[in-house]
Amino acid sequence: MIVDTHCHLNDRRFEDDLELVLERSKEAGVVGYIIPGADPRELERAVQISEAHKEIFFAVGVHPYDLEFYDRAFLEKYITHPKCVAVGECGLDYFRLPKDESAKRENKERQKEIFISQIELAIAYKKPLIVHIREASHDSLEILKTYAAGKVSGVLHCYNASPILLELAEDDFYYGIGGVVTFKNAKKLVEILPKIPKDKLLIETDAPYLTPHPHRGERNDSSYTPLVLAKMAEILDEDEKSLENIIFENTNRLFKDNFIKFL
Repeated sequence: MIVDTHCHLNDRRFEDDLELVLERSKEAGVVGYIIPGADPRELERAVQISEAHKEIFFAVGVHPYDLEFYDRAFLEKYITHPKCVAVGECGLDYFRLPKDESAKRENKERQKEIFISQIELAIAYKKPLIVHIREASHDSLEILKTYAAGKVSGVLHCYNASPILLELAEDDFYYGIGGVVTFKNAKKLVEILPKIPKDKLLIETDAPYLTPHPHRGERNDSSYTPLVLAKMAEILDEDEKSLENIIFENTNRLFKDNFIKFL
C-alpha cells in the first residue's frame, strides 16, 4: 500500500517502457502515483497518462527553474480536472541563481512572486501544495507561514532536512521522503527524520531522479519505494508494515482519500 507521491512519469525517459515500470511497481506494492507539475509544456502528457491509468493522478504547477512559462490562467484550465489532486511543484530554488547581483535579486523576487501566486491558486481551488525548496529554507518558511498557514496544507517535496522547516508540521504540512534517505552522505536527514511526527511522513521517488542505494546511477522509478520504506523503518525503529500503514493513511488524509479506492 505505497503511494509514490512525487514521480515524473511524464518524463521522456519513461516513454518506451512506462507500462513495464508500472507493472514492476505494482508487484512491489505501489498502489498509486502523483505526477507533479513542473514545466507546463509537459502538463498535457501528465494528463494523458492519468486519464489512461485509474491509479495515477497529477498536479498543476511550475518549478522555480521554469518561471518563464508560468501562466496561472493556463494552469486553471486543468486544475478542475477530476485527476488533479494538488498544486505544484512550486517553491523557491536558489541553487542556480545568476552571478550578477542585480539579476540575482530580480530572480529571487520573481520566484517569490510566482510561489505566492501558486499558493493563492491552491487556496482558491482547495488543493494541497507540493512545495520545492532548495537552498531557500528561510524565505520559503516566511512565505508559507504568511500566505499558506491555516489556509492550505501541503507536502515539502524531497524534504531538505532543514530544522527550521519542522515547525510547518503544526501548520498541516507533510514531509516527502525519498531515495536520499538511503544515501551515505544523508546524515542530516537521518538525524532529523525521527523528529518529524509520524503522521506527517510521505514516501516519494522524484523519479527518474534520486535513485536510492544500491541502485544509484540508474534511472529511478516507483518500484524502488520499498527501499525507502525499509530505510525509514530502520531509522525510526518501526515495524515496516506498521510504518507503511501510517504513511498510507497520511497520504489519503492529505490527498482527500483518492487512493483508498485502489486497495
